Amino acid sequence: MSSCLPKLTTVVLSHRLRALFILTVSLVFFASVMFYWRTGEDTEGQLYSLPTQSRCEDFFLCLPHPTAGVLPASPGDVFFVETSERTDPSYLFTCSVESAARAHPGTKVVVLMKGLANGNASLPNHWGFSLLSCFPNVEMRPLDLPELFSGTPLAKWYLQPEHQKEPYFLPVLSDACRITIMWKFGGIYLDTDFIVLKNLKNLTNALGKQSQDVLNGAFLSFKPKHEFMELCMQDFVDNYNGWIWAHQGPELLTRVFKRWCSISNIENNMDCKGVRALSPEAVYPIHWEDWKKLFEPISSSELHKLLKNTYAVHVWNKLSHGTKLEITSQAFLAQLYSQFCPATYAKMKKDSEEQSRPAM
Repeated sequence: MSSCLPKLTTVVLSHRLRALFILTVSLVFFASVMFYWRTGEDTEGQLYSLPTQSRCEDFFLCLPHPTAGVLPASPGDVFFVETSERTDPSYLFTCSVESAARAHPGTKVVVLMKGLANGNASLPNHWGFSLLSCFPNVEMRPLDLPELFSGTPLAKWYLQPEHQKEPYFLPVLSDACRITIMWKFGGIYLDTDFIVLKNLKNLTNALGKQSQDVLNGAFLSFKPKHEFMELCMQDFVDNYNGWIWAHQGPELLTRVFKRWCSISNIENNMDCKGVRALSPEAVYPIHWEDWKKLFEPISSSELHKLLKNTYAVHVWNKLSHGTKLEITSQAFLAQLYSQFCPATYAKMKKDSEEQSRPAM
């Protein structure tokens, strides 16, 4: 028996060395895979490479610092969608994403852009991408429309080329994307002309009233595979009319909700079979007909009072985009930029000062 011990010891050591070698190789392989995933592609779609920390120094003073009080990750991403080919984020676009990232530090903020769906692994050279990439919870991804609509009632609709000739095709395409994203993945959807004031995660299976009896899909929050979103997708196809403004958006959500609840009028904060219609002050505190108020001065106390029960402010960019904003003024919108997207605000202020300098 004693003569067998040296042999047994040798065998055990041999196995241990072999196991250590395999473990080392496995760890190196895992590290290389993780590095590739962070800078290249993931299983969901291509993730664009992030800038080095040095590029974030320009925005350093305005960027959030990690703290012990950061909320833990919770299920349900925040989604933004750009259905045009544009890859030059505006101030408002950047503010929307920045404000959402700040309000949801423990949540992934996913920006899907059709213009990025070209296989290029580097983001375009634009200050907006550099700024947003400094937020660790922001991800820029290409918008793969055939893949998004696959397995849904909208797949066949999207493949019909005649729809692209319709006058409101891009807004309709955006309407299609948001209800599909909510059904497939759940989470929160926001238009890129929102400024987020508070964390939205406690608003589940909810959408907002924009006026007396009309719902709007600029903000949506649903659990994945929710029956209400499934009905919205089916209505999108069954009652399709791309030639009428808002027919596939606010009007669709309104008619589906009324059928869902078997009602003719929608009340504020109405909860019906688990789906809630939020009162206008929650996400549409400024009515679309009053959009000019965004550019009027307001005291800080009045602003605080007005937004006491507000989670986010819709800026109605379709109406307001051509209006000049004095960024250093006390205008409603200028104060929102200053408080809720300070990095974007700093960039706007710097650009404004450079433009106002006399030419040498």
